[in-house]
Amino acid sequence: MTLSDIILRRVNRNDPIVTELDANSVVLEMHNEGWEQLGRDISNNTHLNIMYLNSGALNDRNMIYLFRGLTSSSSIEQMYLYGNGLSAVGVQSMVPFLQNASYLTHLDLDDNNIESEGFNILFRALRDSPIEELYCNRCGIESIEIDSEHIPKHLKRLHVQDNSINADGCHELAKLLQGGDSTLKDLYLRDNTIDDEGVAILVAALQRNTSLETLSLRGNDAISKQGKVSLRLVCNISSIESTLQSNHTLRDLWLIRHINIAVRINNMNDYNQEAAGREKVIQTQLHSGTRAALCRLQGIDHVVYGDISPLHLPEVLSSIGRSHGQGELYNALKSSIAGVISTVNMKKCIQQLRDYQEAKIAEHRAEVHNLYAKLAAMEEKEEA
Repeated sequence: MTLSDIILRRVNRNDPIVTELDANSVVLEMHNEGWEQLGRDISNNTHLNIMYLNSGALNDRNMIYLFRGLTSSSSIEQMYLYGNGLSAVGVQSMVPFLQNASYLTHLDLDDNNIESEGFNILFRALRDSPIEELYCNRCGIESIEIDSEHIPKHLKRLHVQDNSINADGCHELAKLLQGGDSTLKDLYLRDNTIDDEGVAILVAALQRNTSLETLSLRGNDAISKQGKVSLRLVCNISSIESTLQSNHTLRDLWLIRHINIAVRINNMNDYNQEAAGREKVIQTQLHSGTRAALCRLQGIDHVVYGDISPLHLPEVLSSIGRSHGQGELYNALKSSIAGVISTVNMKKCIQQLRDYQEAKIAEHRAEVHNLYAKLAAMEEKEEA
């Protein structure tokens, strides 16, 4: 009896020792009936957690018979089917299993030919699935159709790198980022055909998103400098208010270097939105060198001290000195001297006005006193 026979028999007998089925150790050269029987055995097994049927172990025909028997599972958590050249036909055969696999959290279909049709079938089938990680890299995906009513409820990581996803695809993917119940944490879109329009769509969807932590867009050569600038959503330098209202959730934005400071601040503050916003103001708006570089990259002509009331400048300058040292404090003083002087002048004017009014009050009191005296003298004469 071969090793393949032993492992398959143990799967059939629901042997608790066998928790993993690996095509590298099991030579699955079976007829159609054998594949269907294997599917039934896996479906009835309660100990098998991981399946590796990858790198040529399957084709569409085998897949159809396998999933004719494998229609559900109460134990499979991870399934690796990458590198098999599967098409949408093979994906369609999986639908009953995907809808009834109560513990499947990880599905890897990298390096297949499922194309747009297969991806859309797959996504609809996973609506009520516990799936958390889905890999569809290098699968020939061009267009994406996502029904807002059929979004996987637990999806955290989506890998669709090295496909042909464009702005239309970004419009569909944006549906995964909108709404207060978005669960997606990582979105990998490297090496697609996304342009500035696609970036703008994703940025708009992320304005109020508080779940996404990673957005990978490298290798999309159609994204221009202007498109990259639109990713200032993590640190908009146009005003202090804009900085405070930036996205404070993204921790890994793989595209452009100038936002590394903001991304690092998001990491450090661990979902504390208020603290992240405050730190970005201190590290970017109140540092002359960083602010100047970000203004150039974002195409903004902005003097930060115009946003600050002169009455608050002393406290702001003290914060700059504590955070950046005396050198930066000197730069800030040079930039804000007009505001400081206006504060001093305003104070002086108020003091002068106060003194003037107090003098006038004293004069009025003296005049009133004299009037009382005159009235008293007149009354005395009348009595005499």
